[in-house]
Amino acid sequence: MAQMTDAEWREFVMTGTRTGKLAVTRRDGRPHVTPVWFVLDGDDVVLTMFASSVKFRTLRRDPRAALCVDDQEPPYSFVMIEGSAAFSDDLGELRQWATVLRRRYMGAEKAEQTVARNVGPGEFLVRLRVAKVVAERDMAS
Repeated sequence: MAQMTDAEWREFVMTGTRTGKLAVTRRDGRPHVTPVWFVLDGDDVVLTMFASSVKFRTLRRDPRAALCVDDQEPPYSFVMIEGSAAFSDDLGELRQWATVLRRRYMGAEKAEQTVARNVGPGEFLVRLRVAKVVAERDMAS
């Protein structure tokens, strides 16, 4: 097992179509974890979410969150990012980043189609500002 450098963990989380698992804490203290699509933009993790979702409502109340990205194949590695969320409902910015996200996870052709059809009011751009990173590689070596 070894710690990843800053460059290594950034490359790890942006490789392929690994999803993140976003963890937030509900008002009553129960955890809520959900898979999310994301990309890095400097020191921000960029996501989109609907205002009606549990994760959005919870983050609006308490913007602290953790995102875990892992490799489920030996020798196993993971990155855990802690930070605070900021929100934007700017439709132009939302569509720009929704396109970037969909390109990563769906490919360019489908990205354009789904953004035009599905992105609009009620969806928010969320930036999780990276405050702390724990990144380990080769857990089972």
